[in-house]
Amino acid sequence: MKTILKNILVLILGLIIGSAVNMGLIMISSAVIPPPAGADVTTMEGLKASIHLFQPQHFIFPFLAHALGTFIGALFTGLLATNNKIKWSLAIGLFFLIGGIANAALLPAPTWFIVTDILGAYIPMAFMGWKLANKLTPKK
Repeated sequence: MKTILKNILVLILGLIIGSAVNMGLIMISSAVIPPPAGADVTTMEGLKASIHLFQPQHFIFPFLAHALGTFIGALFTGLLATNNKIKWSLAIGLFFLIGGIANAALLPAPTWFIVTDILGAYIPMAFMGWKLANKLTPKK
């Protein structure tokens, strides 16, 4: 299989795995930290209408979901890419960053959360995923 094709498939799998981690954490978040009373978190409209009720603890799991989803996706990609591993891992971070920016535009979260999320959950976590993958990959 051509190197570029394999790397693109690894990138797609990294995005799928990272997205699954992200969604899994979001799905369990309300069981760990219940949403505020009266908040409807089942729809985007309900979330928009009740976001003003959220306190800082309610943003822990969204940040963790974004950060760990990116980290695991970049780690997987860094482990399996055939060359330019940092480039492919950072591509995971870029894809998730674009999603994070789109989410910030759609959902009126507090500015402190948007800044923390955009600056801390995507590119830095993709870099850390690559660094761990680099340490775990046997040297030739």
